Amino acid sequence: MDARTPFPAIRGIGYSVRTTSPEFDDLPAALDEAERLGVDFVELPAFSWTLVVDGRVLQDRLDRLVAATRDRPFGYTVHGPLAINLMGPKERLPRHEALLDAMIHIAGSLAAPHLVLHSGCVRGDDDVAMAYERQRHALLRAGDKAGAAGVTLCVENIFRYETMRETALPSRLAGELDAIDHPHVRATLDVSHALLRATDARVDFAAEIAALAPFARHVHVHESFGRPQESWAIDDAERAGLGEGDLHLPLGWGGIDWALVARRCAFPTGTIVNLELNRRYWRELPDQIVRLRALADVFASHADAPA
Repeated sequence: MDARTPFPAIRGIGYSVRTTSPEFDDLPAALDEAERLGVDFVELPAFSWTLVVDGRVLQDRLDRLVAATRDRPFGYTVHGPLAINLMGPKERLPRHEALLDAMIHIAGSLAAPHLVLHSGCVRGDDDVAMAYERQRHALLRAGDKAGAAGVTLCVENIFRYETMRETALPSRLAGELDAIDHPHVRATLDVSHALLRATDARVDFAAEIAALAPFARHVHVHESFGRPQESWAIDDAERAGLGEGDLHLPLGWGGIDWALVARRCAFPTGTIVNLELNRRYWRELPDQIVRLRALADVFASHADAPA
């Protein structure tokens, strides 16, 4: 597909690989598995690899990563550090922006079209309006750098956990992206996160995802029951047994109405749909890829929003 050929409604499907080595020594085997499964993209967990120190890219390691990802029949997307918080206290912002800049460089080096970045949050007594303003300005700056690297930042909606006082509802994130109005600052719609956040805020889930979908170039799919974690548990099996929290269950195991999601979400042309599966359910992966492609086909039949 050359630069003049338009992307299909859904550009492709992929999944987030789970590796345990900080030096990504186990990545080749994970990519072999992805090749056997026939996916279009693999999402790389750059947040868990030793690639950046104090905002500085460790170029020798990045060179090894680029070499390890060559000559595969799929492309890559990159998940950036969850620690980046562009709504955090002003005095910390330079460190977070430096880490984001490093991740943009990494994503560009991997020819990844999308870099996933979590939406910011407010903890403590920081001013919420000022925090949103800081994030808008930071994303504008980062968007220019991402565009120069051939990358689109895909800001992911999250939900309130730990001591978070504020993080954007999907509809609020849509409004922020509309205000930023940058072609290289778009959204990742995480459907399960949206359900958890809507439940927490007691707002309409369908309306929330419908608001964010036109801004999304990236979609994260996995299952939960939309129940915030309220009970103490020590293991993911206990949380799954209770049906609480951000479970990352296989598709079909949770309570998300995917037919409703497809009806309400008009995704832009060229959207990538990515499965985020908890590694404890990895034996389900082959069947999940079949389900994922079928779901992406349903999304494609509704994907008529402008890019």
